Amino acid sequence: MEGIQNFLQIIGGMQWSDYLDIIVVAFLIYKLLPLLKTPNVMRIARTVIALVIIAWLTDVMKLHTLSWILNQFLAIGLLAFVVLFQPELRRMLDHLGNVKLSKFFAVSKPAQEMDAVIAQTVMACEIMSREKVGALIVFAREQRLDEYFKTGTEIDGQVSEQLLRNIFFKNSPLHDGAMIIRDGRVAAAGCVLPLSDNYRLSADLGTRHRAGVGMSEASDAVVVIVSEENGTISVAVGGMLKRHLAPQTLEKLLYNELCPPENEEKASKRNLLNKIKHKSEEADGHEKN
Repeated sequence: MEGIQNFLQIIGGMQWSDYLDIIVVAFLIYKLLPLLKTPNVMRIARTVIALVIIAWLTDVMKLHTLSWILNQFLAIGLLAFVVLFQPELRRMLDHLGNVKLSKFFAVSKPAQEMDAVIAQTVMACEIMSREKVGALIVFAREQRLDEYFKTGTEIDGQVSEQLLRNIFFKNSPLHDGAMIIRDGRVAAAGCVLPLSDNYRLSADLGTRHRAGVGMSEASDAVVVIVSEENGTISVAVGGMLKRHLAPQTLEKLLYNELCPPENEEKASKRNLLNKIKHKSEEADGHEKN
């Protein structure tokens, strides 16, 4: 009861500036946390939390030797931290720097209609998979990916199955690089992406797949990869690679990652229509045979 009274006294003694301070800090935390939710940043966060817990345990359990060693480490900890996590810190700053201020301060709005973009991408990937044409398609989300955008050729074209296939055609000068789709348009092609250094990746994966995984590790992008060797379709998100996807699975995955929750019902209806369409085409094919 005494604790409640003390709490009420503190609340009663607060001024309007204190309330404003709390609201601003809460807003910043709410907006910053989703932006920092990348594998590399999580590594830094886990390291900091582990050091704090170890320091607390050594103090509670009175482990003087370990506490002394930890204190010596923490004395040069900032410098060591910057040296050890230099790539992660650079990527984290790139992440924050590439986010639009309008998106950061604005109230969340429904995402741009992605139905046509996803449908055209899936159609192109299905054909390229059948013809064994390699492709690397990056869907930018909150991060603008300006650093990688500048390494390629600016296009600013409407997403269409023909455009995607022409860019990744084997004789095209841009087919070896990555395509970046941003704000529902083909922003650039022939872009250079960072390669993943994840030792757990399968040894049979080539440069295209490692670049796709590396891009998903360094940003919040969704990356679609079509293998030139065997035509398999893969998707990399958050450092994880999902391989051997059917076109229908690719479409569902892209809807889940790129469309807001309010479009899920529309996505399920579209998937149902596509299934009916595929069955109808198969039936027509059997009748002709």
